[in-house]
Amino acid sequence: MKVKLRLQIRFNDSVIGPGKIALLESVAQHGSISGAGKACGMTFRRAWQLIETVQEALGQPLVETTVGGKGGGGAELTPFAKSLIEHYRKLEKQANGSAGPLFELLNQTDPGLS
Repeated sequence: MKVKLRLQIRFNDSVIGPGKIALLESVAQHGSISGAGKACGMTFRRAWQLIETVQEALGQPLVETTVGGKGGGGAELTPFAKSLIEHYRKLEKQANGSAGPLFELLNQTDPGLS
């Protein structure tokens, strides 16, 4: 049995979890929402909707975009988004560390006993 922790933070009727954090990290890596969406297996429209939902709930911009053209457009994370990712990943690491004894206990159980 594989046991893992999934950290979700709920606020203002919205949720931030590993998928949205991964999307933001992908924006930073690819320099575009389109590229980030593709890397995460979603369309540009879906990626943009997820980002907008979190931005609206937080009341903070997460991504700064530049319009395409000859040099091409792009997207970059705001300092707030970078901080959000950093704090989320730190909390995730702490939660996983704290859950270690529970993971060990659950991994010792025999799935055939259920």
